[in-house]
Amino acid sequence: MVTADVKAGRLVLAGTPLGRVSDASAGLREVLGSADIVAAEDTRRLHRLAADLGIDVTGSVMSYYEAVEQARIPALLERIAAGATVVLVTDAGMPSVSDPGYRLVAAAAAAGLLVTSVPGPSAAITALALSGLPSDRFCFEGFLPRKAGERTRALAGLAGEARTMVFFESVHRLPETVTAMAVAFGPERPAALCRELTKTYEQVVRGSLADLVEFVAEGVRGEVTLVVAGAVESVQPPTDRELSEMVAELVNGGASRRDAVDVIAARHGLARRVVYAAAASQRRGHELENPSTNLR
Repeated sequence: MVTADVKAGRLVLAGTPLGRVSDASAGLREVLGSADIVAAEDTRRLHRLAADLGIDVTGSVMSYYEAVEQARIPALLERIAAGATVVLVTDAGMPSVSDPGYRLVAAAAAAGLLVTSVPGPSAAITALALSGLPSDRFCFEGFLPRKAGERTRALAGLAGEARTMVFFESVHRLPETVTAMAVAFGPERPAALCRELTKTYEQVVRGSLADLVEFVAEGVRGEVTLVVAGAVESVQPPTDRELSEMVAELVNGGASRRDAVDVIAARHGLARRVVYAAAASQRRGHELENPSTNLR
């Protein structure tokens, strides 16, 4: 087991406000004003935050965003080992939660260096609390894959998840993502869209995924967090005909047969082969009843 050397410096993960500057803690003000190094996802936002808080950042400031994260780690570890206090901040919320930080924390821990935090706001937890959905058990899924096929498969794998799910998403991909969720989880699945949390135009839209599909079609601005209820175990499994019809509906909507089978299998907690066999059986029956379709 690796233990931290108390004589060395420390890495501090500092939570920053999501919107309201008044949400900044006294601890955040203290570490920003006293740190030897502040590693910031966006240095301009850091300086603006410091000005709003009325503090001077006296330590050196380093940019620390995704593209340079790995390259910055060795120098930061060296400074911490030499006794420096390094504070990591991202644009908003807690570092390392779908933001830069995870790799640095893992490297510092592996090197036996002290890692601590100044707790602060978190968009994922704030949205979960405001959603009105069960919060006793939940999972954070972050950003879904950008490519449609990969996103479909990721959602298919989550269709049977019983815990409430929390997602981040860009407003530019929001209509496609919410529509894909309605397909994978079913349009009646309860959900909440939380927009601009703690900011002037904060908005929480609660309803079914079908409701959210309609809402986002009009266009949405700002930072968005999606919260989706977990799956409820079905009392009676669907029949082969129902499974076949559900697969056909997705295929007619543009999904590949493979993805459609995956989605329906995950949604109802069934083995893929069961859904495939049901769809294939119904298809063969339709062709026997309508021989002319075999000639197409």
